[in-house]
Amino acid sequence: MKIGLTYDLRSDYLEQGYSLEETAEFDKESTIEGIEQAIETAGFQTERIGHVQNLMKALMDGKKWDLVFNIAEGLYGEGRESLVPALLDAYKIPYVFSGPVTLGIALNKAFAKQVVRDSGVNTPAFHVVSQLSDIMEIMLEYPLFAKPISEGTGKGIDSASVIHSKSELETVCTLLLKKFHQAVLVEEFLPGREFTVGVLGSGQDAYVPGAMEIVYKQDTEKIYSYTNKENYVDLVEYVAVKGDLLEDCKRVALKAWRSLNCLDGGRIDVKIDRNRKMSFIEVNPLAGLNPVISDLPILCGLNDMSYQQIIDAILTSAIKRNFNT
Repeated sequence: MKIGLTYDLRSDYLEQGYSLEETAEFDKESTIEGIEQAIETAGFQTERIGHVQNLMKALMDGKKWDLVFNIAEGLYGEGRESLVPALLDAYKIPYVFSGPVTLGIALNKAFAKQVVRDSGVNTPAFHVVSQLSDIMEIMLEYPLFAKPISEGTGKGIDSASVIHSKSELETVCTLLLKKFHQAVLVEEFLPGREFTVGVLGSGQDAYVPGAMEIVYKQDTEKIYSYTNKENYVDLVEYVAVKGDLLEDCKRVALKAWRSLNCLDGGRIDVKIDRNRKMSFIEVNPLAGLNPVISDLPILCGLNDMSYQQIIDAILTSAIKRNFNT
């Protein structure tokens, strides 16, 4: 079986003049090498395709693959993560990870929260600010938390994201609307412990290989911000979750995962709310897969699951879905 690899290489975009923050969600060469090696170790051939423009050209040239391992996230627009799977659907080429509808919903944090909330999963009350006048409609209980509605890797999040007054809310929303050119998600702040939960598989076959707690070192701002994620070795400690706490993480993560029809593998972020209940924050159906620095491999490693086992599980799920084996 020949497996194509679609991805966005961070160095390609840095060379074009994009900033470190703009390219935060894109992949290092070591990520592609790690995935490539693990797929080949699993017994398959690989072929690098690259970003969506390369994929479009290859498809127009008549190229085909038995399966595409897609981690391309795109650069612009609300449908940026949906582009590759939508194109592959049009050409009837099967692929790894979730489809375009799920990726589009998941990228918009408010849409994802609506679906998850309606499935019965606890998530904080929230409001979407598309323009400053929307702030007048907010009836949430302070403190609040504000972040761009469709970004990842902690982009747009720092100490100012925790908001204690209407004036602070206006200041932060003004900045985020101008900087990211997208709506702002404003939600009631969750003050409790924070976890990220790995999920592998699809539907009723989905399971949690482990979860880890994000513990901030002394003098580190207690927010999982872009800075903390980029410099996690110095600023953050990751601790495997066990016992009843792990069961709470599993329950929320799997229900959210299935409600959004996420496939093959990814992460769910959860946190304890002001009522001491586990709460859904957001989903990452295209989780980072760098063997060393990405959250999913780290949390799996803390729970005695190797990188090769992660890729094997993802491929097994995708092949079962697409080829009924």
